Amino acid sequence: MISEPGRPGARYVLFDVDGTLIDAVDNQRLIWRTWAERYGLDPDEVYRVALQTRPMETFAQVAPDQDPRQCLTALHELEDEDVRTGTYTAFDGASKLLNTLPPGAWALVTSNYEHRVRERFARTGLPVPEVLVDAAAVAEGKPSPVPYLQAAARLGARPEDCLVVEDAPSGVQSGLRAGMTVWGVNTPAAVDGVHRHFGTLREAVRDILAFASGPSPHRLEESSSAE
Repeated sequence: MISEPGRPGARYVLFDVDGTLIDAVDNQRLIWRTWAERYGLDPDEVYRVALQTRPMETFAQVAPDQDPRQCLTALHELEDEDVRTGTYTAFDGASKLLNTLPPGAWALVTSNYEHRVRERFARTGLPVPEVLVDAAAVAEGKPSPVPYLQAAARLGARPEDCLVVEDAPSGVQSGLRAGMTVWGVNTPAAVDGVHRHFGTLREAVRDILAFASGPSPHRLEESSSAE
């Protein structure tokens, strides 16, 4: 049985969203293509940069002569339109995983915004947890450890008791810098730094649930010291 959060020995799972729980690759590619074409830029180059940087950093690299605030406004308009009209699917295994984990034992940590996440989850039938850390909740986004540390704090969890599930290098680095266990999913090869790699989310479901149901390493150390 999975330990209830807030009790001694509880462990927690912190999920990225896009690329981890929800397949948004085609949506993001189309959004960036449309944005690039508006500014007369090479869509493939813009998307390549966007995969590795946050939006404001992307604008600085690919459109240094443009007002970054206007660039961001245009991007947000395209993203909001996509949420209203685009097609989204949850990765195989996501529904079973999120519906099996007890409330309060997991959180979402995303570089997107909460209203978009909620709309995507509503359309894919996924449950939304009590804790959702989005881009507006933190001053520093991934790869800073701040987003994952904030999620842990809101859950009342120690970093060492948390498992981060990610697909992107910046998210992996964020989890590692937060002092958490990090597993990678949905990538052909392991992202640098992950403690374990799974080709698909579905392959990871059993092990993620096993992690959540086990005693925390911190509690095991305390028990060993007391003997």
